[in-house]
Amino acid sequence: MDDWIDYYDSTHTIYVSKLHRDLHFQLIARDIIGYIGSPDSVVLDYACGEALSAAKVAEACSQLYLAEPAPGVRGRLIARFAPNTKIRVRSLEDVRKMAEHSIDLVVMNSVTQYMTPEELDGAFATTRRLLKPGGRLVLGDVLRPEVGMIRDVVALLRFAAHHGFLRDALIGLISTALSDYRQLRSRVGLQRYSEADMTAKLAACGFTAARVAVNIGHNPWRMTFIARQSLAS
Repeated sequence: MDDWIDYYDSTHTIYVSKLHRDLHFQLIARDIIGYIGSPDSVVLDYACGEALSAAKVAEACSQLYLAEPAPGVRGRLIARFAPNTKIRVRSLEDVRKMAEHSIDLVVMNSVTQYMTPEELDGAFATTRRLLKPGGRLVLGDVLRPEVGMIRDVVALLRFAAHHGFLRDALIGLISTALSDYRQLRSRVGLQRYSEADMTAKLAACGFTAARVAVNIGHNPWRMTFIARQSLAS
């Protein structure tokens, strides 16, 4: 995961425009809010990225923890949300030290592809320790092995066409093809899981999980799972 952390901590071009970036985070925030069970919920967004619309999520719960491994991104989060008493920013190391059974909802969105299987098992173990009885893990934007980059391109172009930044998206795709992102993706790769494999991986880590019909975010070819602590474990 370190190579990807360094990439996202750099001046990258993963978003084709400011509008794309802003809409991306607005959509994720909206989808996360849909999983918050009550205004009293304590929520952890694990490896949250820039989380530009986190204030909207915080309005829907009692406390929102933004956990981010990239130090530069984390610094921007602290500066951006310092006035908001409902938002706290943490490193992943901080998260591992949080009190057990203190979180109602953990969201890991667009994270699994960047972690080794062993790193992901560690994140699941931490999550399981933190969740309150009855708490949920929402695992979003999981890449499938049979779905290649072309589907990502189509999803982006559809999203761009719908929201009026298609020209920027086309230019951005050309830039991405020549960018450090494409080189890093080719060199390091992205982790992909079938529905059965992810369900089994979660089960091995003490969760009962099922895929939901609609993925978090704009890409319908990726998967989202809801997991709860298994009663048998």
